[in-house]
Amino acid sequence: MFRPVTIGSAAAVLLAALFTPGTAAADGVPPPDKIVIDVVSVNGSGCPAGTANVSVSPDNTAFTVSYSNYIAQVGVGSKPTDFRKNCQLSLNVHVPQGFTYAIAQADYRGFAHLEKGATGLERANYYFQGMSQTAYVNHHFTGPVNDNWQTTDTTEIEALIYAPCGAMRYFNVNTELRVDAGTSDPTKTTSFVAMDSTDSSISTLYHFAWKTCPKPKPPRS
Repeated sequence: MFRPVTIGSAAAVLLAALFTPGTAAADGVPPPDKIVIDVVSVNGSGCPAGTANVSVSPDNTAFTVSYSNYIAQVGVGSKPTDFRKNCQLSLNVHVPQGFTYAIAQADYRGFAHLEKGATGLERANYYFQGMSQTAYVNHHFTGPVNDNWQTTDTTEIEALIYAPCGAMRYFNVNTELRVDAGTSDPTKTTSFVAMDSTDSSISTLYHFAWKTCPKPKPPRS
């Protein structure tokens, strides 16, 4: 199960910490060949068509999901449905033969402007196709705040869930942002939480934990 850690700072930086063999898995060494990730589907009010992109790090230790229009808000200029935005990604991760992977850490970041009395929420979970979903991990924000935010969800080594060896299973990522006006005045102010940044795009980083699959036994003669 994910253990949440929340960090907030005006100069927040996404820490793309790489895993060592001792912290990722028993073998833990990334495969030498290139990892290819195909986006099978993107659904949700937080990631309209063309606003979410996926890329893999050169060393195969992580992949990044970048959003350009993911924002939940309440107040002046907001629609009644804008208080909640979500994104559901279905990814086909092509890994070299003989390897499998789990997600050991997920880093999220963005920007929040919450008036006094308003609150925000970022939550996420993931699962492999045909397997049980992990529990949602919630991160709460309380106004007044006008700052960058970063949250990190980590999974203990013994709780890592690996994709089945030799089977193609899509990796599904569900994220959600919510804003509640609370005691603030939504007729005069606007509060929002965004997976966004000053450069109009933001990255969510998912760290791979690698494991080698057992070699298939030769057929009996």
